[in-house]
Amino acid sequence: MLNIKKDPGKWMSLRNLILIAVMASLTPLSSCSVGQDYVRPPAVIPADFKELKGWKVAQPQDQAIKGAWWEAFNDPLLNSLEEQVAISNQNVAAAEAQFRQARALTGASQAGYFPTVAAGASVSRARTSGNIGSGPSSGGIVTNYQLPIDLSWELDIWGKIRRTVEAGRAGALASAADLESIRLSAQASLAQNYFRLRTLDSQKRIFAETLIALSKFLDLTRNRYASGVTSKADVLQAETQLKTTQAQAIDIGIQRAQLEHAIAILVGKTPTDISIPESSFTPVPPATPVGLPSELLERRPDIASAERRLAAANAQIGVAEAAYFPTVKLSVAGGLESSSLSQWLTWPSRFWSVGPAISKSLFDGGLRRSLTDQARAAYDATVATYRQTVLTGFQEVEDNLAALRILEEEAKAQDEAVTAARQSMTMTTNKYKAGTASALDVINTQVIVLNDERAAVTILGDRMTASVLLIKSLGGGWNVSALSSAEDLGDRYDNRHQHTVSDQVQTERMKQ
Repeated sequence: MLNIKKDPGKWMSLRNLILIAVMASLTPLSSCSVGQDYVRPPAVIPADFKELKGWKVAQPQDQAIKGAWWEAFNDPLLNSLEEQVAISNQNVAAAEAQFRQARALTGASQAGYFPTVAAGASVSRARTSGNIGSGPSSGGIVTNYQLPIDLSWELDIWGKIRRTVEAGRAGALASAADLESIRLSAQASLAQNYFRLRTLDSQKRIFAETLIALSKFLDLTRNRYASGVTSKADVLQAETQLKTTQAQAIDIGIQRAQLEHAIAILVGKTPTDISIPESSFTPVPPATPVGLPSELLERRPDIASAERRLAAANAQIGVAEAAYFPTVKLSVAGGLESSSLSQWLTWPSRFWSVGPAISKSLFDGGLRRSLTDQARAAYDATVATYRQTVLTGFQEVEDNLAALRILEEEAKAQDEAVTAARQSMTMTTNKYKAGTASALDVINTQVIVLNDERAAVTILGDRMTASVLLIKSLGGGWNVSALSSAEDLGDRYDNRHQHTVSDQVQTERMKQ
């Protein structure tokens, strides 16, 4: 065994060398990092939204979009469906796993800050050639026992490792923002499909009321035909319109079924597990606080993701430029070695070595220059992508502001058209009873009423959809401050993932 008391001087010398190696490893903390520090590039930001003129400003108590933004529509069923998206939607689950993967890669890059230590034990037995050498071991059999410990440390003098970690952290934050973006997109898609489904429910109700009116008119026409007041052609016209309207009402069932199936997939269930009962549809789009255009950069997760990828691309330039500088490594090796098993674990069997090594590539055929140019070009492409994402964000806000404003005006005009059409149908029906109007006149007015009522409901559905899209384009209540740090995000999402898994396990147990 090792006996420090027999040779304390040599032991102190070995200890001092190890201490020197450890102190040398701390030099990267005060060294420089190649490459430029990241600064977010400017983007075109308007002073105000163009389509905000005439916009209904939200009340003081609604100054910010809440995280559960769908609650503003006051629909309990919609609320319960939206709550399932974050837990059961498979696209969200995949994005959450990708975030954890990106965070793990960051941890892997941070391992470069620390030395690599390896230990092992080996026993080898070999026979040397009798034609080589002339010592007593020539042509003999030798047994070698080894117990080595090796330490290797690449000193981060030029900041290559730090830039790699910086890129990894930025990538993890971008992945976290992608997760929020995918979650928001799934929630918005669910709300859009839900309001489209409710629009079809209202149209189905309108068809049912219209079919009742057409049936009554058909009975009236048959009675008049039986009395000899009208012709058989009037009866056939009334029957044709009734059957045509019935076919149109049946066709709505296809669209509704498909929307119901899409909602089931969004909440992570099979179509057979979701059945949404029919309901009346008379909502009003909520007043949405828009805020300043400059705030959009902090409120949209897709913009935050593009910006973090920009920071990662900038750090990769530093990683590429670090290849121009020498690589400095510190190696420490030690252990026990002996040709005798009985003396293997004794103090005289010790061996050690310590020392730095420096290397630099003198010629690589332009590889480093090409990789650096590639990193810079990738950064320029990421800048363009970031600015395009910002422009697209402003476009989406403007589009939905315009849609809501114009659809509101259209809804008022359409409501007036419905009122006029209903009055016209009443007057024409009375004239038909009095014999001063034809059956075709009545049928035409009935078709006009049906079309106008369907158009009014469709416009209302479009207003609700535009309201959802506006909330989505404004970030859905998300803020970039949620990306405080990769470590904090990791803890938060790990907890959410564990909660999701436990919910899924509990669901499976309930099924069993």
